[in-house]
Amino acid sequence: MSIQPGDALPEVPLQRIANGGVETVDTRALFGEGRTVLFAVPGAFTPTCSEQHLPGFVQNFQQFRDRGVDVACLSVNDPFVMQAWGESQGVPDGLTMLADGNAEFTRALGLELDASGYGMGTRAKRFAMLIEDGVVRELFVEAPGEYRVSSAEHMLQQLG
Repeated sequence: MSIQPGDALPEVPLQRIANGGVETVDTRALFGEGRTVLFAVPGAFTPTCSEQHLPGFVQNFQQFRDRGVDVACLSVNDPFVMQAWGESQGVPDGLTMLADGNAEFTRALGLELDASGYGMGTRAKRFAMLIEDGVVRELFVEAPGEYRVSSAEHMLQQLG
């Protein structure tokens, strides 16, 4: 069963590039205070992720910030891939690119996707969630092959 609104996020370490190296940070430190939209993509540099999903959050990043909401992107990739993808997409400072290299967080959420048919192994389903003080308030998981409810535009509508 996957995580649901009202559930606390599981405590799992994730990685990112910070201060010139790999930094491991747990989900409590990342999401324990304040409001954050966390969106996940099946893979960095993949078509829908690179042409629509991440660009939507890049383009609308300031609108989230104006509403006091942080934004983080998650993928089952390594932190170096996430950094390179962020740089190639012009990700602004403050939009956190998170790596879940072994899919531990993704599995703990119950939102894993078997993409082995595409040679990609275990990945995250495409989703977006609003987290407030470490608790999931809203969760939108895409049906396979779709991109609608996890978009930046949809998440902004949920924020009002």
